[in-house]
Amino acid sequence: MPRILVMGGSNSHTSINRELARFAAKCVDADCSQDVETILLDLNDFAMPVFSVDLERQDGIPDAAKRFVNDIEGCDGVVISLAEHNGSYSVGFKNVFDWASRYKVKVWSEKPMLLMATSPGGRGGAGVLGAASATFPHMGAEVVATFSLPAFSTNFDSESGILDTGLKTAFEEAVSAFAAKLVE
Repeated sequence: MPRILVMGGSNSHTSINRELARFAAKCVDADCSQDVETILLDLNDFAMPVFSVDLERQDGIPDAAKRFVNDIEGCDGVVISLAEHNGSYSVGFKNVFDWASRYKVKVWSEKPMLLMATSPGGRGGAGVLGAASATFPHMGAEVVATFSLPAFSTNFDSESGILDTGLKTAFEEAVSAFAAKLVE
């Protein structure tokens, strides 16, 4: 049974990106030719001091960063939806990512990834999705598919999922590509 690690790239308890990532995980399970075990990660479980080389020299790499990397290593794929703050990663995600990369440069451990972003606005997290699409492969991610959902509250319903037919089709294609990669 494939195991997927699922997370939203925000430390907000009401994260729309966490909601989209969890919805995608259910769709991956439904689309996959076999059952999928879902491991839900919450960035709040990886609270660490703000990354600094001085802190690293003084105290070493926090155990939370090691746990994050170990969680990734223990799965067969990653589903992540990134929050966009001022055109880039949220500070909560960036801090975990920075610490984890000091423990293991290839943070994503060559795992297949469904990479997404959503936002309340019309760009759907396009800035952070572009940054991650360019960076994550150098950090060990095999980005199988990407998906951006603009205007989250207009285009998503917790019961029905993605409402816009064009966006729904693009989402389903991304999920199918990721699901197929999981069972190769």
